[in-house]
Amino acid sequence: MNKLRQHSFLAFLCLLLILPTLVFGECTCDEEEDGDRNKTEALKYKLAAIASILVASAIGVCIPILGKSIPALHPDRNIFFLIKAFAAGVILATGFIHVLPDAFHNLTSPCLKENPWGKFPFTGFVAMVAAIGTLMVDASATSYYSRSHFKNNRAQPEESVGDEEKAGEHEDHLHVHTHATHGHAHGSVDTSPTTQLLRHRVISQVLELGIIVHSVIIGISLGASESPDTIRPLVAALTFHQFFEGMGLGGCISQAKFKARGVAIMALFFSLTTPVGIAIGIGISNVYKENSPTALIVEGVFNAASAGILIYMSLVDLLAADFMNPKMQSNGRLQAGANIALLLGAGCMSLLAKWA
Repeated sequence: MNKLRQHSFLAFLCLLLILPTLVFGECTCDEEEDGDRNKTEALKYKLAAIASILVASAIGVCIPILGKSIPALHPDRNIFFLIKAFAAGVILATGFIHVLPDAFHNLTSPCLKENPWGKFPFTGFVAMVAAIGTLMVDASATSYYSRSHFKNNRAQPEESVGDEEKAGEHEDHLHVHTHATHGHAHGSVDTSPTTQLLRHRVISQVLELGIIVHSVIIGISLGASESPDTIRPLVAALTFHQFFEGMGLGGCISQAKFKARGVAIMALFFSLTTPVGIAIGIGISNVYKENSPTALIVEGVFNAASAGILIYMSLVDLLAADFMNPKMQSNGRLQAGANIALLLGAGCMSLLAKWA
């Protein structure tokens, strides 16, 4: 798991270093009029955006993490299912309503050549490939770390297994024996706490990767803009956006039960990503051309990939896992509440698309 965190960190640093250089270039398409540009006033809004988004991101991601110390917000309580459903709705709407349309806008721009960009639906293709890739990484990482953990446990059965991973385990499987009227069936279902813990850890890190990609892009776009009229509504919209998104990520991190250092690193990454993107945008605002073909292609591809990751994670790893949970399946009121929370989260995030 430490290797996976190191790889995520390296990928994040590469993204920060490479993305700004890729979007440099001369614009071959007409730029927008300069009438509403005011560099000094725009800088004030950008600095305000850095501060507000940083605070909102930190608060959003920390609420579920710190909530573990509050009995009412413990992951086993009903309220936690409702919070996760709301947050999953936010992430789903982010992928469908915010990120994917931006990718379509970038990759279907008239500033790009008709061949090949106008003759193939690259946005949907990249999103599909990203979703399939996420599935492969998700399954492979879970399988790899599960096998590694079980091998270590067999080598040191008494020393390496914590209390939270021992309860109810018999070779990490629950053996099921059911009798029907005219027969019986045997099965083996992997329900061990260790497997579930590893699953939550993989989910939280893959989800953060998808969030980081699009957060860097929106940060650079805001930082590079010199129009106060464009930036002003984005400050409030992105502040709420990062707060809600942070709640979704924080819920996954809290269930992953990382050590304090790992939790701090993941929370810090999320909180700093958009502000760092804005700072990079400010630094390259003189040379950044948002309508240059290179900028459109890079942003469009990254946005499409991010949308594919977020849509897959929200539907498969967050919503499906919780809504199929036996606790929710056996509780009609909890199921109804989760449905309302899901619609509310998706609705609130969709409404923000009016301004951002």
